[in-house]
Amino acid sequence: MNIKETLFELSNAVSIGNITDASEKACEILSNYAKTRQNGIEVVGEIKGESEYTLMLEAHIDEVGFVVTDVDASGFLTVKNCGGVDLRMLPARTVIIHGKQDVTGVFCATPPHLGGPKEYDDIAALKIDTLLGEKAKEIVSVGDFVTFNAKADELQNGRITGKSLDNRAGVVCLLELAKRLYGKTLPYNVVFAFTDAEELGNRGAKTTTFDISPDEAFVIDVSFADAPDVSSRDCGKLGGGAMIGMSPVLDKGISKKLVSIAKENELAYQTEVMGSRTGTNGDVVSVTKGGVKTGLVSIPLRNMHTDVEIIDLKDIENVCDLLEKYILGGRA
Repeated sequence: MNIKETLFELSNAVSIGNITDASEKACEILSNYAKTRQNGIEVVGEIKGESEYTLMLEAHIDEVGFVVTDVDASGFLTVKNCGGVDLRMLPARTVIIHGKQDVTGVFCATPPHLGGPKEYDDIAALKIDTLLGEKAKEIVSVGDFVTFNAKADELQNGRITGKSLDNRAGVVCLLELAKRLYGKTLPYNVVFAFTDAEELGNRGAKTTTFDISPDEAFVIDVSFADAPDVSSRDCGKLGGGAMIGMSPVLDKGISKKLVSIAKENELAYQTEVMGSRTGTNGDVVSVTKGGVKTGLVSIPLRNMHTDVEIIDLKDIENVCDLLEKYILGGRA
């Protein structure tokens, strides 16, 4: 498995609602290294260890998008967002409408010369032009999903841009980790879980964690990376290494152990301190059943919830290195 090629493939694929393309690809790769099953978007794989203790590694594989709420006689669509989409960046963006067949559409952008609004605060005002006219109703139905039309691309210095890097970057990290652990003697069972509906309120991770019932868990996600208009207090640094989460929601012992491992092995890392909730699946994983000791490691990402998200491949590799040493080191 090649990290960059796999990231491109998963970024370009779709997993939202009943569309499971990215999940099917991730399941296919994971099955090379673990006993794997798929249920809709959810994918779970296990590598057996020498004890019954179970560590779950979780990364959500769903993406933000839209659902059609109306198709008018002229072929224009009204949609609602599935997840936290930034409305400011939607006008003039192309999308894929997943109807009876895939259709490329464009979010309308009224020129300022014609009095178009300078700001949008209601997604219902942002129509998608299907260019199908009255035939749109034959192909597109209320309830169909819509996703960004973007292809992953390589930038300078090992940076990658594309859609759904939140959180396909985390998924690729765990696929690479499964490859590294395959065939090794593990101190405990390691379960890989690619979950659904994180973007809809951390829903899938709760049911998946209940089913797996792990003794310990790591959530692998993305978090905000530095940008010109963002304070360094509120973000990590792109290329700065794994963002180790610290929060009352998370297990302090796990966070301290991760920092210790990073220092001992001279791995680049940064801390992400949160005063309460983490805004990730860690919030629900940690309180499932009788509670699960949970750690959070994030990959820095710019332009979150857009079709031009940016990550650094070195950060993915760094997170893999950190988790591999944590797992092979055995229980604290």
